[in-house]
Amino acid sequence: MKKLTKKMKVMHSLINHEKIYNIEECITLLKKMATSKFNESVDISINLNIDPKKPNQNIRNSAILPHGTGKLIKVAVFTQEENINIAKKCGAEYIGLHDLIKKIKTEGINFDVAIASLDVMHIVNQLGPILGPKGLMPNPKLGTATNDIKTTIENVKRGQISYKNDKNGIVHTTIGKINFINKKIKENLHALLTSLYKLKPTNSKKTFIKKITLATTMSLGINIDHNNLN
Repeated sequence: MKKLTKKMKVMHSLINHEKIYNIEECITLLKKMATSKFNESVDISINLNIDPKKPNQNIRNSAILPHGTGKLIKVAVFTQEENINIAKKCGAEYIGLHDLIKKIKTEGINFDVAIASLDVMHIVNQLGPILGPKGLMPNPKLGTATNDIKTTIENVKRGQISYKNDKNGIVHTTIGKINFINKKIKENLHALLTSLYKLKPTNSKKTFIKKITLATTMSLGINIDHNNLN
């Protein structure tokens, strides 16, 4: 068995692994465990009561976090004509079409979100093998393949995140930074859960969310009582 580091021993001493914590207790403990020199992210894992093997039960959506993730989001926009000027005014870092596609093929990915106007999606599709595995392929269902370039860029810049379940039916994403005040972390969490609950099948009587775990980049995970979140 691998020997625990001094830091990990301290973390384990802070947490009762059998307890389900309320959100305030959880955030307080996470801040005690976040002793790294960098500003750690607050990450969430949501275990859903779904069967990922059934396509109609898979979850995929986006949510706007009111306080963002605390990270500067770099945006790539695949478009042409007037939309190029719109993308520039909205602060997109990478804008173009054939030239941008070539740049990605030769230099790789240097952005966090990819957006495309619908009229160029048939061209952007060639990047599927590159962007797809990274979860960056523009998608109409997520609003990243759209005719409203302006609104989409603005939403992404102010805190829109995309999420989907993995093969085990768990949604993993980031809801902020550990230096956020508690209220901001809670409001971001609420925005994500509000978005998620809208996807619960209307005819399902099962408990939709089985477990929620919060952690920072370098901390242990803490289970929270999601049934009493306000």
